[in-house]
Amino acid sequence: MNTARVFKYKNLSLVAASLIFALFISQYEPLHIFLLNLGNLGYIGAFVAGILFVSTFKVGIGAVILLILAEELSPVELGLIGGLGGVVGDFTIFHFLKDNLSKEVESVYNRIDSKHHFIKLLHTKYFSWTLPVIGAVIMASPFPDELGVSLISISKMKTYQFLILAFILDVISVFLVVSASFLIKP
Repeated sequence: MNTARVFKYKNLSLVAASLIFALFISQYEPLHIFLLNLGNLGYIGAFVAGILFVSTFKVGIGAVILLILAEELSPVELGLIGGLGGVVGDFTIFHFLKDNLSKEVESVYNRIDSKHHFIKLLHTKYFSWTLPVIGAVIMASPFPDELGVSLISISKMKTYQFLILAFILDVISVFLVVSASFLIKP
């Protein structure tokens, strides 16, 4: 019998393992040097920086690459291309959360709250619109997007709607970081 099919929480375990792996690999100096050199690649570097910018463990590296690129590239172009890279990163998170991880979390939730009090609360007219709005605010901020994407994926947003929203919010987020670099410079 295949152990991967028997193990019920393989996606939750994969998330935990990837977080532990990211912590270990973040200490590897040649990787830091390589990522900082992505700033020399122009718009390709901006795209990669956008992908890195939306993840918790890589947000600092993505921001540094964007700030390096802001010295040579237009902030608008950098925002658009970095935002496009951010959509790729966010869509990966969204797809993973919407399709696989949410089923496993639901299974755990059903054991904890068998009467579904929390779900009933979220589907009231007062809370049903707040999750996507709070998620969008988090995604538009220059902070990692995982929490915002999680809140939006709970709201059962369609994929094409998410892609449009993620692009707009990621462009805003990258543009805010790049614009801030112009204000901070002496």
